[in-house]
Amino acid sequence: MTRRRVIVSGDVQGVYFRDTCRITATRYGVTGWVRNLPDGAVEAVFEGESDDVARLEAWAHRGPSRAIVGHVYVFEEDPEGLVGFEIRPTPTPW
Repeated sequence: MTRRRVIVSGDVQGVYFRDTCRITATRYGVTGWVRNLPDGAVEAVFEGESDDVARLEAWAHRGPSRAIVGHVYVFEEDPEGLVGFEIRPTPTPW
């Protein structure tokens, strides 16, 4: 089991990035979540078998067809045993 947090910058909001990520994660058997960030980036957490997480991470470098991915930051984290894959709300910048 592995876990990666990714931050994807570029033209990645308003192009169905989150929903396509959720669909793709479910197809690959990866759990976690995805959300828009106030600065225009998208943040996601992927948990699962290392090969499946790597496939989803590779997808994040492309995104859906209308996305223009500028950069992907990847952080290794300890798995938490997440169940399912959800779209989370944008955090409020306080």
